[in-house]
Amino acid sequence: MPDCPGPATVVFDNSLTEYNFGPGHPMSPIRVDLTMRLARELGVLDRVRLVDAPMADDDLIATVHDRELIAAVVRCGTVPGATDEEHGLGSEDDPVFEGMHHAAAHIVGATVEACRQVSSGESLHSASIAGGLHHAMRDRASGFCIYNDVAVGIQYLLDHGAERVAYVDVDVHHGDGVEKIFYDDPRVLTISLHETGQMLFPGTGFPQDSGGPGAPGSAVNVALPPGTGDGGWLRAFHAVVPPLLREFAPDVLVTQHGCDSHIEDPLAHMMLTVDGQRATYLALHDLAHEVAGGRWVATGGGGYALVEVVPRAWSHLLAILGGHPLDPQTETPDAWREYVREVLGRTAPHRLTDGRTPAYRDWSEGYDPETWLDRAIHATRMEIFPLHGLDPLP
Repeated sequence: MPDCPGPATVVFDNSLTEYNFGPGHPMSPIRVDLTMRLARELGVLDRVRLVDAPMADDDLIATVHDRELIAAVVRCGTVPGATDEEHGLGSEDDPVFEGMHHAAAHIVGATVEACRQVSSGESLHSASIAGGLHHAMRDRASGFCIYNDVAVGIQYLLDHGAERVAYVDVDVHHGDGVEKIFYDDPRVLTISLHETGQMLFPGTGFPQDSGGPGAPGSAVNVALPPGTGDGGWLRAFHAVVPPLLREFAPDVLVTQHGCDSHIEDPLAHMMLTVDGQRATYLALHDLAHEVAGGRWVATGGGGYALVEVVPRAWSHLLAILGGHPLDPQTETPDAWREYVREVLGRTAPHRLTDGRTPAYRDWSEGYDPETWLDRAIHATRMEIFPLHGLDPLP
């Protein structure tokens, strides 16, 4: 991995953990707290510049979202017992909570600040680890996501000089909100690798979903079979993502790093390890340098193995963003493991690795139509590559 030629920033303050759907909800803010504590104990945060997260105002949120949604979020977060089914508020996935608008707007502010850091040249890389809420639509909340901070961030980049923005989403769930918002905008290339919607929420994201009439080929979906592990995931990633990014040549690369593709995640059916996820992060860092002059905005996303996976995966991400990847064999600090034990009564992992060395077979070696994985990759390449002037065959 090349050294970072400019400073890296992480946009974070502890109040971002106020985005909290309550006890029992899968997306507990403890995962963000544990990530930042682990990164700090490992010295990762010593190699980046920490930036406080500003609050997004309504006008900024409204660059992407309908005013009616914003009003509904404000109302449901202030009026006891209020819900709004039309806007997705009050569902099992998105229960209302006090101060909901403030908490969600803060995450939007964090991600837009990360985009501003990169757009202005103040930082080469910037992360909004509490962000990545990729399911929210223009007019409704969805899938644990009240506002779509990623989409607002991308719109900010476009409004501040970026002519082309590439978005790569490696969450196990389809990045449907970001895709839908920019579906007919040729300036934005969205690429999502995810477990097939045949098996998993939100039930979308198939190869034929490839962009609106004004932007054919601008949406790319790799719908992977359940049970895909490190080798299959990396095979799919390298068969699709690098060629398209090289052809698109974005001004900025924006990435979403939901780590719910891990074998221990309770909400999905993939079999990646932290080591495979780390390999993906390294590849995206290198691609940012190759295709976008190093301009890279990284966000968090899903991930519901709160102790076992999220803190380790995202500590690797922040270390890579800071230009000093962590040795996977590194032990997790005693103080961090003790904190997990005291606060949660659980035993934390002892190493940053799951003990795997990720390897994959390159697509150029040919594909096997008898396997679901290869059929999925082939379908995406056949649908998308010709629209970018690329040969879809190995």
